[in-house]
Amino acid sequence: MKKPIATFLLGALVLTACSTGGTSAPTAENGTAGTAGTASTASTVAWSTCTDLVGPDGKPFTPGPGVECGKLPVPLDHGEPGGEKIDLALIRVKATGDRLGSLVFNFGGPGASGVDSLAMSATAFAKLGTRYDLVSFDPRGVDRSAGVTCGNEFAEIMASDADADQDALLKEFVQACRRESGKVLPHVGTVNAAKDLDLLRAALGDERLNYVGFSYGTHLGAVYATHFPKNVGRFVLDSAFDPSVTFEERAVIQATGFDQALRAFAEDCVAKSCELGDTPAAVVKTVEDFVEGLKTEPVKVGDRELTFWLGQLAVITPLYAKQSWPMLEQATAAARKGNATILLALADAYTGRRPDGTYNTMMTSLQAINCADYAERPTAAQMERTNERVKKIFPVLSFDGVTSGGCEHWPVRGDDEARRIDATGSAPIVVVGGKGDPATPFRWATSLTAKLKTAVLVTYEGEGHGAYLTGDACVMKTVNAYVIDGKVPAAGTTCAA
Repeated sequence: MKKPIATFLLGALVLTACSTGGTSAPTAENGTAGTAGTASTASTVAWSTCTDLVGPDGKPFTPGPGVECGKLPVPLDHGEPGGEKIDLALIRVKATGDRLGSLVFNFGGPGASGVDSLAMSATAFAKLGTRYDLVSFDPRGVDRSAGVTCGNEFAEIMASDADADQDALLKEFVQACRRESGKVLPHVGTVNAAKDLDLLRAALGDERLNYVGFSYGTHLGAVYATHFPKNVGRFVLDSAFDPSVTFEERAVIQATGFDQALRAFAEDCVAKSCELGDTPAAVVKTVEDFVEGLKTEPVKVGDRELTFWLGQLAVITPLYAKQSWPMLEQATAAARKGNATILLALADAYTGRRPDGTYNTMMTSLQAINCADYAERPTAAQMERTNERVKKIFPVLSFDGVTSGGCEHWPVRGDDEARRIDATGSAPIVVVGGKGDPATPFRWATSLTAKLKTAVLVTYEGEGHGAYLTGDACVMKTVNAYVIDGKVPAAGTTCAA
């Protein structure tokens, strides 16, 4: 989960980081019969050339060979399977060898475009792609799949300074979301996405769903396994999120994770001669003081400013992966000298800002999905208490003066169905947790493993969010052996950094 400023940021940083076959009817939540709330027959997918892929720079992206895009109609309201439909946007990278079936990915968010993500990252899964069609999709409410849009109000929130009336801005944002996406808002959320996922499984012609989920994708996978345990195939949940925790718990646990990541960065930076300080403590203080200073003195970047809220995102973005640590050093050093171009670009990458100043649906979709998935609506007193705890742990993510948790004014009431996890009766599920993961700290991997009841935990002792994506040979070998050969890792499997 991600969120800029407290209304988006707190408790939602977690989640970031595509053969046609015959069809079969999607099975029920016990995997044996038609399920109320899902279509009784599966649609087919018409695959064709991809024409609207977008790269990380917001510009058109041309995929490699064997990549196709398609659409799958699904009910807007799963309670009325014969009613209005929306199209899920899909992408597929066809298997290069002896095909076992399809392997579906969710790359996190909630709100990330699976279509664009797989198009850009398919080479990272080349080994899996020898035996599987690699498939991903934009979940409902995201980007091409009836993506939630909210006018230009989100841009105004991001450009605001620390003294702005954040609650007033949020109310305007919510009104715009209701005005532009009111039809889809009651029907987003992880439970609905899991039902879509089962329709996708059927449309792909697979008896069971083979799945890899990163970050928020672990939540979606866990909810799917809870509702459709008998349809679980080879499941990998990497960088696990435990949806049962409260808003305050999420905020504090993530603050702890990012504090640990910043300190690990500082130690690494000093060991290599660091522009930000001579000791790890000095480096941490430099970064914290710089972000705090943005409250009163934003840094000009052309006709824009690196505000406090954008500065928060700019700093945490490179903490997601150890490979990005040098960028944090260089960008912060340059910004302290008045050039915040790189930091602003990092913040823009996090929020999905395009070159023309508009935004993709990442952050607006995230807000809609999170508000659907949680009945919890923190009070002003809870927000203040949470902020005080966060500031003591990781002041970079402080949110003084913000009294709303983001969903207080949302037009759709949330519920807690997506927080219930129990995959009893499913095939073995592999959960991967990283000891140095800042966004989904390791404790969530252990708790999600226990809640699933059918899972085995693989521990990665290194840094970064998304163990498989670090390229660690042990993690990749373990996951590949399970997904390709069905070899379930032994209990206690650990991959050293």
